[in-house]
Amino acid sequence: QVQLVESGGGLAQAGGSLRLSCAASGIIFSINTMGWYRQAPEKQRELVATIATDSSTNYADSVKGRFTISRDNAKNTVYLQMNSLKPEDTDVYYCNAHRPNIAYWGQGTQVTVSS
Repeated sequence: QVQLVESGGGLAQAGGSLRLSCAASGIIFSINTMGWYRQAPEKQRELVATIATDSSTNYADSVKGRFTISRDNAKNTVYLQMNSLKPEDTDVYYCNAHRPNIAYWGQGTQVTVSS
């Protein structure tokens, strides 16, 4: 059974930092591209950042220079370091694991940034 379990969400002030973690089980972690997405109520889920199997990264323009995605294959965990947080970063953040023709999602973790 595949599980992606996010942690590290919560409340932060504008300008502050949070670090999200996503622990994966039931998959061969190292062969999956891992990613973080976010979604606000009544809006489409959007890409935040991805990290491929070769550790190459991709970021949404809105978070470039502020967020950093990383992975630890030995711990089956992907991280999202979020710095210089803004109120518009408030969303539910979802962990994603995918390879061709298959994708998995975590249950989401709430991030709230107060001004």
